[in-house]
Formats: sequence, structure tokens, C-alpha cells
Amino acid sequence: MSTPRVRSPTTTRLAVGGGLLAAALALGAALYGTAGGGASAACPLASATARRVAPLARGEVAALQVVSDPKPAPAIAFTGPDGQPRTLADLKGRTVLLNLWATWCAPCKAEMPALDRLQGALGDKDFEVVALNLDTRNPDRPPLWMKENGITRLAYYADPAGRALPVLQQGGEVVGLPTTFLIDPAGCGIGVMKGPAEWASEDALALVRAALGRG
Repeated sequence: MSTPRVRSPTTTRLAVGGGLLAAALALGAALYGTAGGGASAACPLASATARRVAPLARGEVAALQVVSDPKPAPAIAFTGPDGQPRTLADLKGRTVLLNLWATWCAPCKAEMPALDRLQGALGDKDFEVVALNLDTRNPDRPPLWMKENGITRLAYYADPAGRALPVLQQGGEVVGLPTTFLIDPAGCGIGVMKGPAEWASEDALALVRAALGRG
């Protein structure tokens, strides 16, 4: 008969510690996917959204650059439609199409009617077109321009203090205007459009529906 082995206290502690570590790694894999799986730990669901959207970046929205490893969108501050301070984090819970525009930007103004129609077609509790005005002079001019040009469905978001653009430029995505970001309900960036697009086209509608999981 063999003599039973008696583990030393050190061996026992190592075994228990190893088991706890394995359990923690297994929990992490369950929550965020296995290591090297591509999804950022902060954006565990965004990769699936990006995969749905990527095939639909075509036609009028072919220039949308869908990210392969979604990460949280930059933290920016601005004013909301009520004139009160807002942050991008305040919009969590809905898919957001964040468009940067200014009245001195001709392509920006040219695409605003399409963004307005997109908001009219799909805007609801789950989706909003957030057209963020970047004018830092004559604060009354942008909302007046919107009114004069029949932009009635878009709420007026603004950054008259010029705080948001430098933050966004640091990431390298913004090299000019207009620039548009597609952001999921968790605040994770799905894609970026550098330049104007026909946002009311069937291509754009199909892409946004895919982002919303409405196929």
C-alpha cells in the first residue's frame, strides 16, 4: 500500500491561488472574449455591431471607416439643446451619429438637409443624429441658419467654447470638416466618415439600421 502524500501549506496555497486565477481568467473570457479576440475590454459588444455594419459601408456611405477594434469614443463636452453643459457620455443608451459642422464649412451645410431627413426617418429613443456645431463666433448665427434652411428635426448642439475639436483632433480622426462618428449605445466608436455623405440615402438608412440591429 502506498503512503498518502501530504501537501505542505505552501503547495496548498499555490494550488488554491492557481485555481482562483484560472477562475478569474475564465470569467474574463466569458465577459470580454478570449485574449487576442480583438474586442476592447471596455467595448465587449461593439465588435459584433462593427461586423454588422462593415458590409453596408458601400454606395453613398462607402467612405465610412469601420473600426476593427472598437474603443470608447473620446470624452468631449459641449452644450445641449437647452443650453446646459453636456458630455458625450450623457448620450449613452442610444446609437449616435455625431456630426461635426460649422457655418463656415460649405460641405457641412450641404449635407445638413440629409442629416435632418435621417433624423426624421430613424430618430427615436434608440437613435439620434447629433449635429455638433463648432462655430466659436456669432453664436446666434448657426441656429438662425438652421431655421432659414428648414433644418427642423435636428436638435441644436454647440461648442462655442471650442473645447471638443482639439480633443477629437488628438485621436487623428478629425483632419477637416465635416467629420461624422458612428457611436454605439455603450459610447464605443464603430466608424468614422471623413467628409460629407448622402445620409438620407437608402445606403445610409440600411447602414444605420444595421447598427441598431434592425437588419
